[in-house]
This record gives sequence, C-alpha cells and structure tokens, in this order.
Amino acid sequence: MTVLEPGSGIIVRGDDAEQLDLPANVTTLLAEGADTNGAFSVIRATLEAGADGARPHHHTKATELFFVIDGAIDVLVGEAIVTVRAGDIAVAAPNAMHAFANANATQSADILIVFGPGIERFDYFRLLRDIVAGKAAVSELAASQERFDNWFGDSPNWTAHRATAGNS
Repeated sequence: MTVLEPGSGIIVRGDDAEQLDLPANVTTLLAEGADTNGAFSVIRATLEAGADGARPHHHTKATELFFVIDGAIDVLVGEAIVTVRAGDIAVAAPNAMHAFANANATQSADILIVFGPGIERFDYFRLLRDIVAGKAAVSELAASQERFDNWFGDSPNWTAHRATAGNS
C-alpha cells in the first residue's frame, strides 16, 4: 500500500495486497477501515465454479456492497435470492440477512466487496484461513461475531437454494 499525501488517500497495488487461500476461494485484502479513515473496507474474492462465498449472516453497523467483476453470483438479501452478473452490484443494508455463492457450476466469479463504514475486518478473513488450516478452532469464529460485526444466522430459502444449485 502506498500512502499519498497525509490525509489525501492511498494506492493499493493488487500485486502487493495480501492474498488468503480459502477453500475454493482466493480472498485479496485491499483496504481496511484504518486505511480509509473509517469510510470503508475492501476485499476482492475469486470463487471457483459453484463455490460458496459466505453463509447467511448480517452486520448491525455495516452495509455490504458486492460488485461483480466477472462471472455471476447468487446473493441472498433478506429472503430474496437474485443472480448478480458482471457489471452489477447488490447491496445488503445493516441488519439484512445475506449470503453469496458462485452462481455458475463451470466458471469462476470475481467480486469486489466493500463494507461501509470501514472496520478492521482483515483479521476475520485470516481467522477463517486459520480455521481451515486447523490452526484455530471453529468456536473462535462464533466468539468473534461482535468484534467483526458479523452475526451468523439461518435462511431456509438459502439452504434450499444451495441444495439445488448443483442441479441447475
């Protein structure tokens, strides 16, 4: 990351950003709240064909915006499930249950995810990586919900949709 004139902005070079390899997902950590003076946090996720992105959850303080760079994702917002394609955005307001997954069983999806206001979320994604690698316990994820404003929930609509996603 390059800090420009104090208080004026930053430049994050994709090649310099930290990348986390998660199951069927590469998450690139671009900018945290501290980097943007609390305005937003930004990550990029590349999901393999048919891969899940995030299970149902909500944020009490943050809005989450999904911009699809390439491919398509299915997004749950509230009770609605929509397919969002390259060039489209979907936005989940605070307290709206949401989830996302690659909508295509044969093509990857590339998405930019912006959280506003920005909080320090990079450690959340690092924790996910560590859980998958067996270096942290799943219980740490539940214990971190308040810290990362990431509250897990249930959506029968999403569960049913994902159960049939491989058949479409």
